Amino acid sequence: MTPNISQKYKSGKREVLSFMEASWYKLDSVTVINKGQQMEVIRNVEIFVSIDLSCNKFHGEIPSTIWELQSLVMLNLSNNNFNGFIPSSIGNLRQLQSLDLSNNKLSCKIPQQLTSLTFLAYLNLSQNQLVGPIPQGGQIWTFQNSSFEGNLGLCDFPLSRKCGTPPSTSSTSDNHDSEKSDSIFDFGWKVVAVGYGCGVLVGLVIGHVFTSRRPNLIFKIFRLRV
Repeated sequence: MTPNISQKYKSGKREVLSFMEASWYKLDSVTVINKGQQMEVIRNVEIFVSIDLSCNKFHGEIPSTIWELQSLVMLNLSNNNFNGFIPSSIGNLRQLQSLDLSNNKLSCKIPQQLTSLTFLAYLNLSQNQLVGPIPQGGQIWTFQNSSFEGNLGLCDFPLSRKCGTPPSTSSTSDNHDSEKSDSIFDFGWKVVAVGYGCGVLVGLVIGHVFTSRRPNLIFKIFRLRV
């Protein structure tokens, strides 16, 4: 079973996809991108379990109908211009194993309901505008940084940035460089001070020798000839 997406309509300034009533039919083969890999399914398909609308120019919010497909196993909407947020109704997709929403303009927080998808084996939410802490628990703990990178507002595990810290560490490096330059400057003054002290000491010794009327000692030390 597959949705008919031939019809589009405009709502205000935003174009919205209209998913029409699904129809049943059989296919000999179908090519889909599942878990980041392109694969061809060569068999009769009697139950619609996969949606791959990647690499198109769809924009607007993701149709709410998608989040009602409880038999869905794979969903790939990557490389489009979808905006809005990921709704809490994503928790309805209990059978979902692969979710790719990367390279869109999705914003707001990742819903906690994502952790309830116990079969989720592949997740890619990278290159969006998501913010806030990453939900903890469930399959989320099995994913790496690459699943969330490119969202400057995200924080917490598995990302290295903890919530409450700034996204950029440039100020920290600037402070480190400043402290380093200050330490070099202090060391330079110490060298100058030591040199100045030695010069004063030598000057006092030479002055004492001349005032004591024993300049021959200076001549002998420095091998000078009168």
